[in-house]
Formats: sequence, C-alpha cells, structure tokens
Amino acid sequence: MRAARYVILSLLLLCAPAAAQESPLMKLETGDDSRGWNAVGRLNLGNKGFCTGTLIAPQLVLTAAHCLFDKESGRQIDPEEIEFLAGWRNGRAAAYRGVRRAVAHPDYTFDSIDRLDRVAHDLALLELDQPIRLPSIQPIPTGQRPSTGDSVGVVSYAQDRAEAPSLQQVCHVLARPPGMFVLTCDVDFGSSGAPVFAMAEDGVKIVSVVSAKAEMEGRKVALGVPLEEPLGVLMATMDGVATELPQSTPRVRSLSGGTGGAKFVRP
Repeated sequence: MRAARYVILSLLLLCAPAAAQESPLMKLETGDDSRGWNAVGRLNLGNKGFCTGTLIAPQLVLTAAHCLFDKESGRQIDPEEIEFLAGWRNGRAAAYRGVRRAVAHPDYTFDSIDRLDRVAHDLALLELDQPIRLPSIQPIPTGQRPSTGDSVGVVSYAQDRAEAPSLQQVCHVLARPPGMFVLTCDVDFGSSGAPVFAMAEDGVKIVSVVSAKAEMEGRKVALGVPLEEPLGVLMATMDGVATELPQSTPRVRSLSGGTGGAKFVRP
C-alpha cells in the first residue's frame, strides 16, 4: 500500500449534479468473475507497496505517475524492482512480467506535498520486459473522456482487497474541473492507477486513471486523470519524440463548493 497524507484543499464544483445510484464493489475471486478483466493487475513496487495497472498494449501498462516514486526519498523506483501481476487473485496471476522501462508524464513532479494541480499529469507507462500475448488477457483500449453525470466503472486493488481486484460496475462523473475528473467511485490505498472505464459500442474503454481519493463534505470521492492529451504526450515521451507542452498549468480551487475544505489523500 502507498502511505498517505491528508491535506486540506479546496476544489470548485460548478453545478455538480445530485449523485445517481452507485453499484457496490464486487470481488473478482474466480475465473468466471475475472473473465474480461485479466488485463488489470497488481503492480508490486519492490518493498514500497503496490498500485493497480492495466495492460493497454501487449507490452504497455498504464498506471499513475506517483506510483513510480519512493515517498520517503522522492526518487523514482528502479524499474527492475517493479512487477506486473496480470489478473492477480488469491496468490496467483494470469501472467507475471518484470518492467524494462517506467516513464512518468514529463510535466509530473513528485514532491512531499500532495497538490491538486498534479492530478492532470499523474500518468505513467510501463514497458514490460516481455509482451503478454495470451487469449485470456486482452489489452483494454482507451476511449474518449466522459461528461459530467456519465456512468463509469472501476476495477482496482486496495489495502483491504490486495489479493483479488474488485469491480464497481456503476459510479459517476460528479464534476470535471480543469485537469481532472471528480468521481463517485469507491477507491482506497492501492487503487492508484486503476482504470476508470466506460462502455462503448465496440466494448469497454479506459477513460481515466485513478489518481487519488478525497473527501467532499464528508463524502468519499475519487480523483481521475483525463487521458487524451496527457496520454498522447506520455506516448511521445516514451518514444523519444520532443513534444511541445501546454504553457498553462490547470488551476483547481475548491472541492467543497466554497463552504469548506476537502481531505485529499493519494491512494
């Protein structure tokens, strides 16, 4: 598990809709339960804990950038210490892979203070030491960003479900402040990097990645990373292509509608 710090922050929620009904977490403990979700796996970070990652190509895993850093030293964890356990459940994985290369978004800076303005770039790609080409593990493609009020879902590991992932089929996009999504999805420590998905006509698509959890007026929410532009920049960085980055940094101001603060903690 990644350790956590609580920081009092504020994030403006403009015209946030009333929350629709969310489905409960369902633990994926059997082969039948996990069918179609084996591309989601646990990322073991040496002796630093674990995060969640998703295979988006035979040799590429998508996760959160902060998972790659040692919270004590601030240094990036050696990729050789990271292991991807695809479809990990009850002591076994559908595939085991080491990591050859780990690349965080070039605009992401890790430091000792959790800040909302880092969520927009909290994205990383891992190149596995060998591709995964198994019929039971199909990479999950990415899709277009959801709108406020849209139904999404999430598959994640966490501190109380480290031995098998859990699926929440229905949660919602509560708001879309600049550079992030505020989600009603149920996440916890270890859920960082988990795929937030939506159903498209041609199947499941990843539309965001879990960056952190927060509390909004006493209610648990999740913060997600938009994928479109950040993922494009990250792919180009991994390919060694120089990319011109946006000049402005997204500004996020209040998570409580101006009536108080929010407890923000990185899963």
